Amino acid sequence: MNQIETEILSAATVDEPWALVESFSTFKREHPTDVNRGMDEVVQRLRKHGVEVTVHEPSLYLSLPGAARVEAEGKSFRAKPPAYSVDARKGISGELVYVGARHNAMITDMFEQKVDTTEELANRVRGKIVISEGFASPGLVSQFEEIGAIGVIGINPGVDVHWGICTTIWGTPDLDDLPRKPKIAAVAVNQPDGEALIEIAEKGGKVTLFTEMEEGWFTSKLPEVFIPGTEEPEKYVFLHGHLDSWDVGVGDNATGDATMLEIARVLWANRGKLKRSVRICWWPGHSTGRYAGSTWFSDAFALDLEENAVAQVNCDSPGCRWASEFINLCRMSETETFLAEVIEEVAGKAIEGERPHRAGDYSFNNIGISSYLMLSSTMPDVLREEKGYYTVGGCGGNIAWHTENDTLEIADKDILLRDIKVYLLAVLRNANATILPFDWRATTKEFTETIDDYQAEAGDRFDLSASKKAVAELSSALEDFYAGVEAGKIAPKVANQVIQDLARILVPINFTRVPRFHHDPALTIPALPSIAIAAELDSHADTLGFAKTQLVRGQNQLISALRQARRHIAILTA
Repeated sequence: MNQIETEILSAATVDEPWALVESFSTFKREHPTDVNRGMDEVVQRLRKHGVEVTVHEPSLYLSLPGAARVEAEGKSFRAKPPAYSVDARKGISGELVYVGARHNAMITDMFEQKVDTTEELANRVRGKIVISEGFASPGLVSQFEEIGAIGVIGINPGVDVHWGICTTIWGTPDLDDLPRKPKIAAVAVNQPDGEALIEIAEKGGKVTLFTEMEEGWFTSKLPEVFIPGTEEPEKYVFLHGHLDSWDVGVGDNATGDATMLEIARVLWANRGKLKRSVRICWWPGHSTGRYAGSTWFSDAFALDLEENAVAQVNCDSPGCRWASEFINLCRMSETETFLAEVIEEVAGKAIEGERPHRAGDYSFNNIGISSYLMLSSTMPDVLREEKGYYTVGGCGGNIAWHTENDTLEIADKDILLRDIKVYLLAVLRNANATILPFDWRATTKEFTETIDDYQAEAGDRFDLSASKKAVAELSSALEDFYAGVEAGKIAPKVANQVIQDLARILVPINFTRVPRFHHDPALTIPALPSIAIAAELDSHADTLGFAKTQLVRGQNQLISALRQARRHIAILTA
């Protein structure tokens, strides 16, 4: 670390952030009224330290879960409805059908569909209520709705019942999204009750689902801090995280809110030492609107983000107990070396990076912004296995995630301070780097590996060599580009424009299917999605010609983007 980094990191303390965590542990932040109360407190604490804050008030379309239960054979089973379940307070009755599915072995699995859809399965579930293992997620609920189920019960893997959201729509729906709004009731139950309900299903029994939901437009406060840099004030690193939570949500995400609060305080006090600006936002509508707050911001400020954001950094679930490791760490390939160095310097830990999931307020892929972090530190796998914990999507691996058990004991003061410093250095160093610290050669290496994997799956049924050649040509151009940067032949301003612009081309081709400035569904998107069908040709024996036609078009799209990136380097560095 240089002197400025050392001085700024030493200014970070746990006092103000821990006070916010303690306060947030005393009230729920689900309903917009309570979320706005939390936003007001963040604003008040920031202004106490002289930090200038803008408070936006977007109107967001949200779904607020209330009570739920399942009734069968004269018994009532405890349940929780996910956001965007339909309201079924009068009850929906039907025959119960059990469809076995695997539980989440890895965090990646949480965003996948759980079973293979067949005509036989559709005939089994049509007009019935399905019970299956898993959280009541978009992948689970949408899959069964599509084949005719009238209700879904997700069996959570332990004794707790987890809140969640079941819509595949990312953010507030537009007219094209509305047809995908869930039309069936869904609930989650715990494992013991799930096993009892499976027995009822195997006897051909019936159940009734009850869900109480409130859905509509809500005015939501959204604080923004813009800390101006001294050399390139229009360019900024974008740090953000959600404030709304299930129940009091200490580990998900009061600790993240507190982390951003402290970073805002420290960087505002040291703003004269920033080269680029830092923009920080606290989101509403994460849990009840499928990232409605960050999606609103992505829409409202899309052109500014496109022009000026050099990176986006998500802050979710830092500072939780036992979270000693940095594994399952979301990062785009071009950012990995940079992020690994930051975490090694602050925490003395190696990272295990992975492809960012279609989750966690990553609402900016469609714009094309290099991104790192979502969940941060977590407990080691060995400890999780010793405790008998299953995979969850936050709280440092604590299974209190998305339950009423996510209370103050989930947070850890020492780990919180360490994680604050990780985020602080990652943002600070990014803002002050002479050359933006992203290596697109790592991304083209990833592209080559992806294409090789797809080619192995496709065999002689389709030839992806043209895609591989286009990646190789871009990789060669990147080698020359970075050599020129290192030798001082390319001015920093030009180099940074190239690095930023490459994100606008290469991030969408790797993480999105829909046009830019629109939002993909909240379902897993494979690497290089335009050619991903190459790995699925075994399932298209009867439709191979159509699949190959799709691949021709997808490969054209990919190669065009790769050529555009190569031309862009040549034009700007000529």
